[in-house]
Formats: sequence, C-alpha cells, structure tokens
Amino acid sequence: MAIFMRTKNFVSCRLKSLASFKRCNHRLGERGLPAELCSEMAPAPNPALHPIEPSKWRKFRASKLGITNSMISIPSWTVLSILHKGGFEAYLVGGCVRDLVLKRIPKDFDVITTADLKQIKKKFNHAVIVGRRFPICRVHIKGSVIEVSSFNTVAKHDEDKERALSFLVPNGCDEKDLIRWRNSRNRDFTINSLFFDPFTCNIYDYNNGLSDLKSLELRTLIPAHVSFQEDCARILRGLRITARLGLSISNDTESAMHDLSASIEGLDKFRLMLEMNYMLSYGAAVSSIYLLQRFNLLNLVLPFQAAYINQQISAKNSMMLMKLFFNMDKLVSCDRPADSHLWVGLLMFHLALVNNPQDAHVVWTFASVLYHGKWKEGVEFAREHSKVEVKFIPEISGFSETKSDEDLAKEVAQLASLMQDSVWALTDTSILFESMSRYPFSPCSGLVFVPKKTAQDTAKIFDLMVEDTRSFINRRRRENPEINYYLLGKGDPCETRYVLGKIILETMKAGIGDAKETANGAKDLQPMGTEEVLANNQLSLKKGKKRDPSFLNPEAKQGMPKKQKMVDRHQNPFELYTAIKEQEVIAKEEVQDMVKKHWKLVKTYELSKHEINSVQRNISKKEKGHVLNQETTMIKEETGKNNKEKKAKKHAKVVEKLKHHMSPHAVSEKQQMVVSKLKLNQDEIFEWEKLLGKEGREEEVKEKPAKHKAGPTLLSSLFK
Repeated sequence: MAIFMRTKNFVSCRLKSLASFKRCNHRLGERGLPAELCSEMAPAPNPALHPIEPSKWRKFRASKLGITNSMISIPSWTVLSILHKGGFEAYLVGGCVRDLVLKRIPKDFDVITTADLKQIKKKFNHAVIVGRRFPICRVHIKGSVIEVSSFNTVAKHDEDKERALSFLVPNGCDEKDLIRWRNSRNRDFTINSLFFDPFTCNIYDYNNGLSDLKSLELRTLIPAHVSFQEDCARILRGLRITARLGLSISNDTESAMHDLSASIEGLDKFRLMLEMNYMLSYGAAVSSIYLLQRFNLLNLVLPFQAAYINQQISAKNSMMLMKLFFNMDKLVSCDRPADSHLWVGLLMFHLALVNNPQDAHVVWTFASVLYHGKWKEGVEFAREHSKVEVKFIPEISGFSETKSDEDLAKEVAQLASLMQDSVWALTDTSILFESMSRYPFSPCSGLVFVPKKTAQDTAKIFDLMVEDTRSFINRRRRENPEINYYLLGKGDPCETRYVLGKIILETMKAGIGDAKETANGAKDLQPMGTEEVLANNQLSLKKGKKRDPSFLNPEAKQGMPKKQKMVDRHQNPFELYTAIKEQEVIAKEEVQDMVKKHWKLVKTYELSKHEINSVQRNISKKEKGHVLNQETTMIKEETGKNNKEKKAKKHAKVVEKLKHHMSPHAVSEKQQMVVSKLKLNQDEIFEWEKLLGKEGREEEVKEKPAKHKAGPTLLSSLFK
C-alpha cells in the first residue's frame, strides 16, 4: 500500500510539474521567447562538414566599413562595457553587425561573451536566464532587454564533437579566433556569422559573410537542405531577411526552400507567430507576402489570403489587401515597429470586406471615425472626401451619397461587428474551412497560428464602435497627428485604432486612382460572370443567426466559438492529463476530416474548371481570328497607300518637265487638281507646294523643316 501511495504521489507531482511547465512555456511563447533562444543556433559543427581553414578567416577595421561605436544603442554599449571591465571578451554578433555594415538600423543588438551565464547574471541587477536547449541571459537595462549568450553554451552542448575538433586545429592557430570560428559555424546564414569587437574596432569574418553582403546574396553556412532540416524556421527567417534587405537567394538555398517548404506546417505555433510578426510588423510586409507566395508558403500560413491573391491576379483586379499592407509599411520600420495587433486588425478588416462587401461611404466613415477619434468629425470628413467611386472588387459593393447619419451609424457598427466575427478565421480551424468555401479550388492546410489572446485583444479594440458608434471617442494621449511609436509598439488600443484608420483612408484614396484609370478608358479586366459568383458566395449576416461568443459578455467562453466539454480543475491530475490528451486527439481527427472534405469539394469542381478552361480557349481562338482580320485590313491599307505614293511620284516627274512651259497661274490650277484628286494629307500637300513653288508659301516652307528636325522625343516629355 505504501509503495502504491508513493507511486501515486510521484505521478501526481510529475503531472503537476508538467502542467506548470506547459503554462510557463505558453507564457514565454506568447512573448516570443523560446523561438528566439535557438533561432540562429544549431548543434556543434561536424568536423567532416566544417574543415578548419584559417587561410579564409578575415579581419577588417570597422572604420573602413563606416562603422563607429556611436551606432551602438546605449543599453547595448552599457552591457558590453560592464562585461569588458569585468575581464571578459564581449562582442556584437549576428544580424546587428550585418545591418551596421549595410548602414541600416538594427532590429536589436545581440551580445556574446566569454563569461558563462551565471557570471553574466551576477554582473547585472535585473537579469534572467531563459531557454533549455541553448539558454541565454536576458538583461533588463535602461528600458531595454539585451540578449546575452555565452561561448561556453555551445561548447558544453556537444562535448564529443568539440573534442574531435581539437585534434584538427592547425598549429599556431589563435585560441580566440578558434572560439569565434566554432561559434560562427552554428549560425544560420553566412551574413549572420559576423563578430564586431567595439573595443578593438575589428570585424571578424570566418565564412565569407562580407563577400555575400557585398553581392547581396543569402547563403546558408552548411548545405541548405541539412540546415533547413535541422531547423525549418530558418526558411521563414531567410525570406524575412531577403524581403527586408532586398537580397538575392543562392541557387542551393532557393532549391532547398522549395523542397522543404511543407515542413513549416510542423513548426510550433508560437514560433510561427513570432516569425510572421517579424515579417509583417517591421516595414517589409508586402515583399514578405510576395516571397511567401513565391515559395508556396502563403497557402500554408495564410490560406484565405493566398486564395484571394491568386483570384485577383487571374482576374487582373486591384488587390486591396496588398495596398493595405503597403500603406502600413510606409509607417513602420525596424526602429519603429508595430505590435501584432496592427496587422491582425488589417487581416480582420479585409476578411470582413471580402465575405461581406460594403458600401464605399460606410468604409470611408468607419476609417475616418477611427482616425479622427470622434463620430461627428469623422462623418464630416467622409462626406467631404468620399464623393468619387472607389474601385476595389470584391471588397466594395458600390457607393451611395444619400445615407443618413443614423443609417451610417448602424452600418459602421455592423462593419465593426463583422470584423470581430472574422477574427475566428485566424484562430479556429473549422471557421477557416468555412471561409475557404469561397475558394473551392484553393488548398487549405487548416493551420492557424494567431494566439487566441492576441485575437481577443485585437477584437476588443472595436468594442466601442459596436456598443455606441455615435458617442465613440478615441482618447489618444496626444491630439497631434504624429504617431506615438512607443504606444504603437506596446499595442495601445487608442494608438492602434488611430493608425488603422490612417492606413484604411490611404488605401481608399488609392482605390480612387484605380477607378479614375478605368473611367479614362482602361479596359475592365473583370471576366464575365465573376460578379455573379461573388454575389452567390457572400456570407451574408442574417438576423437571428447565432454568432460567436461576444467579447462584451464576460460569461461567454473565451477562445473557441464552439461549445466544448470543460474539465474540472479539481479533478485527479492523471484524469486531467488523460482528458487533455483525448481532446487533442479529437481535435486532430476533426482537422483531418475537414481536410478530406475540402479536397473532395475540390475534386467535385474539377469538371467545371475544365469547362472554364475550354471556354477560355474558344474565346482565345476568336480573338486570334479577329487579330488576323485586323492584320489583313492593315496590309490592304498599306498597299493602297503605297500605290498612291507611286502615282504621286510619277505625276511629280511629269509636272517637273512641264514646269518651264507653264505659267504660275497654270501651275496653281494643276496643283489644286492633283491635291483634290489624290486627297493628300498635310505633309504631302506641303511637299507638293514646295515642289511646284506656289507663291505666298515661303514662310511656311521655312518653318516646316524646323518641326521635322526636332529629334527623338525625350522620355521626360511623356510624363508632363
């Protein structure tokens, strides 16, 4: 009995510790910590794959590359100085050195030192060691967090390979160089393997990183397939760096990205959210989305948006989604990033418009109220600036100037409510599949990665507009139009609302330009029948329909919109653990069933897809026939013109012979007869008059050649 009780207590204790560990990991994941800890690190280098070649090691003076210590942030310099005064080597490493070489502002400054983690912690009052596989020390200093890693961490991680490396070290090799080289080989890309010593002002390059930076090329340190198999998140990180810095990708790296892109699906959701936030919140969202689309990753991470982009490209319509992110990129950057609430809010807004197209006046008013912060001012601005058609298909359904303030208030509140409902497509697999029914030909993995807390907090931003739109007041801390980037980076609701309104207003202005181009004669490239399809696929909000739990109701279930069986927190730990596992298995089975149903739906529509292709081929045949007819007509016209010119030349020769025997009056009559018979244009009339010597045309003869000697048209004159 005693043995049984000890076993039971042991199991109970282990389960409690497991549960607390999961909660801790969840909290850290929400802040993006675990993903960052081993983001650029890997196991110790294999001697067979990484031969030691000191002849390729390079050292550069930082001043020759235009780098000075004044470029280092004050908190980072403070950390470096304290470690250096304590007798330790301390360097800047990774992406911050890369950005300094490229004259860009680093996203953050990472420090690496010869001190171990416990020694680092003792040097600072507020320092925490985090991470399991590759722990680091997070130093809180002067309002910033500096991540400090130790050279000893990697060395202790795989002592067997370290011992194998020691036998391959060439004679006379500097020990400090060897330590730096060993650590550099654990980085992801060559351009991230640079070390900067601010005290000697030297930059150390052991992997041709500066050469790749000079040619602006992204290359993995080890064979690309091996690197991405070790850590598939490196694919996303490589695309993010490429998008922000405008790099090209080496052939083997690009090939491995294509081959292993599907492995992203197995990435931890919190780490996926971290990488996506780096892509979208730091001023390179548009280029990042296009790269994700190019490497078939967008249909994994954002399947609805991938399907929308594909449809807009095939229909040659303007993409409101990309214009929204383009206008967001103009406002944020690496040194002025936004919180994830901003881009999640934009996705919610666009989802609501695609599934429920709105009147342009309603969208103008919605954005204007967010921007101005008051209902009355927002409505006045919208009525003044929204008198022109906005061309966004399918997001904008039309335009009406006759709406009363009361009707506008109702429709703006409904749009805010639709946005809150649409957030579930980013967090719940079943709602994502329901939204994907609009695009039956597009694949959907069922992957959702936006944390429920982030989605809920973003949806709460619009609570005030749903409750009482006409009394809405956005109480920003500053009334001036300048963005408070500190509050925006912290996810402040008032500042986020203000910036969202600004982005949507700029996007609507861009839609006016698209509408003017269409009105000025640009062909409407929308294929026939598409508007009917869009109308049939709209997920209209019916009265009396049960909605997802409202964020205004405190008793509503947080998280999932579907009812789920909850487990009592006072249950036996073993039963609790079993119940959680059973729920996970059931959820996985439901996702697999949904995927199967989705692919069945895709197969059902294959016939109609082939029919569409055949119709398009028939249309293209007709167009080819029409083009051939046009070419035949043009050939006939050119032939007729050539015949006229030949007749004119022959007649000119005859006139030249008779010129000496004819009076001026006779010549003039002859000229008029020739012009009237041949129906010549102005240039030909001028040549005839010059030839026949008509009186009174001497000034025009002098002016005409000056027009022909003007030379080729300048390119700048075409844009006047």
